[in-house]
Amino acid sequence: MTLQLRIYRQAKTAMQSGRANTGRWVVEFEPDSARSVEPLMGWTSSADTKGQVRLFFDSESEAVAYARRNGFMYALEDAREHAVRPKAYADNFRTDRLGSWTH
Repeated sequence: MTLQLRIYRQAKTAMQSGRANTGRWVVEFEPDSARSVEPLMGWTSSADTKGQVRLFFDSESEAVAYARRNGFMYALEDAREHAVRPKAYADNFRTDRLGSWTH
């Protein structure tokens, strides 16, 4: 049985304003089985322990080389680039704003 890996670039969390740790590439194992819900408490569990493993690499090529070296099949997800729109505080007071500025 050949294991399937998922390789992607880590996104920034919603709690971050900066871009720290977004350049790292993550390798995760695809789940072998579905999660099950424990009926009494409602907790979700899985017998698949590989789901707990996350490997981090500095570049995409290192992550792909790891997968090939160990004989894993892998799916490479393209990194989406975030477009930064420059903003200035003075834009709040522009006279050609579409909406009125209230308060």
